[in-house]
Amino acid sequence: MRVFYMSVLSLFLLVGCATNKGPLYDGSSYKQMKRIEIGRVIKQRPVVISDNGTGTFLGAVVGAVLGSTVGRGSGTTLAMLGGGLAGGYAGKEIGKANGAELTVELESGEMVVVVVKGSDFIAVGDRVKIIKDGNKVAQVDKISN
Repeated sequence: MRVFYMSVLSLFLLVGCATNKGPLYDGSSYKQMKRIEIGRVIKQRPVVISDNGTGTFLGAVVGAVLGSTVGRGSGTTLAMLGGGLAGGYAGKEIGKANGAELTVELESGEMVVVVVKGSDFIAVGDRVKIIKDGNKVAQVDKISN
């Protein structure tokens, strides 16, 4: 059991090995050409972005491991199950992020809506550059005037 705990701890320590000096690109899409759209934000509203499942999974694993250390016999099984459920719920809530839904009028006159994590860096009236990866938004940056 000690090996299991050390493995879980090692996994959590190794998760943050990459530097955070730029946007995150998917391993299969970073070589593909991207398209850029320029526009002005005409409307902004706050949104909550749900967990993509990672927080729920990690929370459930950690909760189950911690729950397995409580009780004896069948009590351990119940504690492990309860810990997994509680950890999954906590992970789901922790995995949520604040964001903003931006309505952007592109230079072409077309109107689009994009959702970005965080909301403090782009405001109504700001010019933005939207980097598209196929039909997905890869990144939205404020353009300095």
